[in-house]
Amino acid sequence: MKPILAALILSLLSPLATLAAIKTATIEYKDGEVTCKGHLTYDDAATEPRPGVLVIPEWWGLTQYPKDRAKQLAELGYVAFVADMYGDAKTTDDPAEAGKLAGALKPNPDKFRARTKAALEAFKNTAETSKLDASKLAAIGYCFGGSAVLELARSGEHIAGVVSFHGGLASPAPAKPGELKAKVLVCNGAADAWVKPEEVAAFEKEMKDAGAQAKIINYDGAVHAFTNPDADRHKIPNVAYNEKADKESFEAMKAFFADLFKAK
Repeated sequence: MKPILAALILSLLSPLATLAAIKTATIEYKDGEVTCKGHLTYDDAATEPRPGVLVIPEWWGLTQYPKDRAKQLAELGYVAFVADMYGDAKTTDDPAEAGKLAGALKPNPDKFRARTKAALEAFKNTAETSKLDASKLAAIGYCFGGSAVLELARSGEHIAGVVSFHGGLASPAPAKPGELKAKVLVCNGAADAWVKPEEVAAFEKEMKDAGAQAKIINYDGAVHAFTNPDADRHKIPNVAYNEKADKESFEAMKAFFADLFKAK
């Protein structure tokens, strides 16, 4: 009975051992004069280099929510890095301040893209310690962050793909034919009053004209911020969590990544 008991104990403890292997670190980097502090998450028990996913937060900044998403990605076998878009890991719970912080970047494509690219470069530099395979990179973003990863793709960055969750689709600097190299997945709330059908149609045309490999999934009944369980707390019209759309879009992302990083 003793070997059986020992095996049982090990089977019960093994999930805890796997969980304990998830490690985090703060990575300091620069975008010009701005000092940023990104959040790295990885499975230290992994023995081989793994694909990486850059995570761009909502306009609230580097809160717990994107850190939780990074942990989910690490548990799926990816190395994840949450970008610090405002510097000094700044966060806010005030919609007015969040609007000002995001508004200092989003209307300026060069500045917006540079801040995101600075995070991507910092992420690449973690390869040795996090066992990141820097040749296999993708990016995801939520709301403000969704717009950011689309701008990263429009810039012609050499990454495998990007996923936008409930992000804005319009850009002051649309993609040019032949320049967009990343595959694109957009997970959009069909009932989002801030991303109207005409904006979706214009984005689809932009991607087609650019020769991009892009797919849009519209989730019925979902409004803005539909992936964030805490979205309803701010009582902002057109902002609400949608469990069904959250789960389905996460599964869509997983399938997208599986295809991006499948063994050749």
